[in-house]
Amino acid sequence: MTDTPMNETPTRDTIARRTVLVATGATAATLAVGAAAPGTSTAPTTDTAPVAAAAICTLTKEMTEGPYYLDGQYVRADITEGKTGFPLKLALTVVDDDTCATISNALVEIWHCDALGEYSGYVGNNGHNEPDSGTFLRGGVLTNAGGVANITTVYPGWYRGRCVHIHVKVHVGVTLTSDGSFTGGTELHTGQLFFDETVTAKVGALSPYSANTVTRTTLAQDGIYDDGGAASGLLTLTALGSSPSAGYSGTLTLGVER
Repeated sequence: MTDTPMNETPTRDTIARRTVLVATGATAATLAVGAAAPGTSTAPTTDTAPVAAAAICTLTKEMTEGPYYLDGQYVRADITEGKTGFPLKLALTVVDDDTCATISNALVEIWHCDALGEYSGYVGNNGHNEPDSGTFLRGGVLTNAGGVANITTVYPGWYRGRCVHIHVKVHVGVTLTSDGSFTGGTELHTGQLFFDETVTAKVGALSPYSANTVTRTTLAQDGIYDDGGAASGLLTLTALGSSPSAGYSGTLTLGVER
């Protein structure tokens, strides 16, 4: 399979399902994780306060699934599988778009490429040779009682024609299986998470990301991100240390139509 921008061109006018993001990215970050002082390492909290009834909800279109989704991935909080890269601690809050109430036991599933732009199951598409487990940087967790999914991964790299991003799905009513995966349920949302260009530029200048020789597409150049900020999946990033290599926390509040 050849990966080109055309493979992930969205059909914005024909996508019927919609999601919401509560207030701004800064508000979402406050809901999902306590504010961290610059240069300190603060882990995302395991819970979040209920969304205020007066919260302002903004509807936004879903994003394309893209060509690299694989069914039957593991339910697990850490999806790194030993992949090199800077730590990324995601705290994604799922809410009901009608009431803004948080939703527990929703499966938040993510998948993304590694530092060299390769997806598990498709290694070689970005021009790099490496072992392919078919599962690295794929998986998800159930939201806790506060509607938060905490997932540990690494900061993504990039591949030809796309800016740095993570794919995300939200499912409800899934059944966990004995092999650590899931089955059934209803898919409520398919979208993408995006990263601030200033942070990405700092990360991309350092190893192992600097070994990725593919020209990086910026947010402004990307054919899918529409410059909508949090309403289009832009994460709120907080440094976990004084150097990019210490990693980042990433927060966002996703609302779904049930």
